[in-house]
Amino acid sequence: MADYIPGPDANFQAWQSNFVTYANANLAALGLTAADMAPVTAAQSTWATAFPAHVAAVAAAKAAKQTKDEARAAYVAVIRPLVRRLQAAPQVSDAEKASLGITVAQTPGPIGPPTTAPICTIECGNRLQQVLRFVDSATPTRKAKPQGAIGVEIWNKVGTAPPAGEADLRFVAVDTNSPYVMNFDSTDGGKTNYVWMRWVSPTGERGPWGEQAQATIAA
Repeated sequence: MADYIPGPDANFQAWQSNFVTYANANLAALGLTAADMAPVTAAQSTWATAFPAHVAAVAAAKAAKQTKDEARAAYVAVIRPLVRRLQAAPQVSDAEKASLGITVAQTPGPIGPPTTAPICTIECGNRLQQVLRFVDSATPTRKAKPQGAIGVEIWNKVGTAPPAGEADLRFVAVDTNSPYVMNFDSTDGGKTNYVWMRWVSPTGERGPWGEQAQATIAA
């Protein structure tokens, strides 16, 4: 059941004023005496001082916050141009910038070659087509490439015997997202597609080869 006394102060102010006024005007009908109302009237007097003081304090706080916000915005507006000068000044060291508490530009280090290898699986559902899927050997349950790799280099050999080494391979593509779809000529039907993969960095540095994957090309 809802409380008969309103929660918001403004609503309570109107309610209590009506309550006390009506009760004092109808003491006999309500079975009350002035003594019954004395503590209520005393508490009302305290409230009558406290509530307006609170309203005034809230209004003052809002005004003070507005003044504070405007002062901060003006303060920051003159700080930022000075900081931009300091950050661009060659004579200001990173240590001095750190002491000032301003941003110190980070110099990126070399990425380096990938250190892990891709794992390739081949799907052969369609005629003269294979779907190559790849994941990283360090995170085989995730699709994400390893850090520092832009994509995977795909090399292959189509024939009846596996490649003896890199010299037997043909470059296919660099693929940035699995899967990669390979299409074949009709003359390749029934032959085996041998696939080698390795990760490559944005600067062209290559990681180690993954395990060879192979599958017969559906004719």
